Amino acid sequence: MFTFFAAVVFLIITPGPGVLTTAGVGSGFGFRPGLRYVTGLFIGNNLVGLAVITGLAAVVLSVPAIRIVLTVASVAYLCYLAAKIAFAGSKIAFVEAKTAPGMLNGVLLQTINPKAYAVNTALYAGFPFLPDNLVLETVAKVLILNAVWIPVHLGWLWAGATLHRLNLPESAHRKINYAMAASLLAVVALALYASFLK
Repeated sequence: MFTFFAAVVFLIITPGPGVLTTAGVGSGFGFRPGLRYVTGLFIGNNLVGLAVITGLAAVVLSVPAIRIVLTVASVAYLCYLAAKIAFAGSKIAFVEAKTAPGMLNGVLLQTINPKAYAVNTALYAGFPFLPDNLVLETVAKVLILNAVWIPVHLGWLWAGATLHRLNLPESAHRKINYAMAASLLAVVALALYASFLK
């Protein structure tokens, strides 16, 4: 069980679309609006977990055309979120982002987030610790995963919101938002690169 817990910590805390957008939303819009977004990510991550546990994800993702459509949708949506973060509060940008991504945005991101499927598959399919009772093991894994997921994402949101609250010049705040958005786009580029290697 300790090995599973350690795997959860390392797989969730590493930067991916979920934590990067969480920090970016916190930085661009503050903690309270970001909390709605994190709630959506939480719901979405558990929906992905359910799809992995039931085998639905494996069936759907085994169709190459569906994988391509989901990859394209994921990249487009992540680019949209990166733009919202980059232009948060900006009145000179071609995209003026006045409102933070909400709960539905979080749910949508997780359902098309390749890292969410990879992490959930690795965690639920691997690291057995109760091989004689698969149901109890699965329930325990869901509880452990969420017990780590919640504080990690709230921590990233708090870090972003702390930047938001600092009395920084507008130019410095804009640079932070650009850096957050660029980090998210770098993760998108790495995901695309990894998918072409398959």
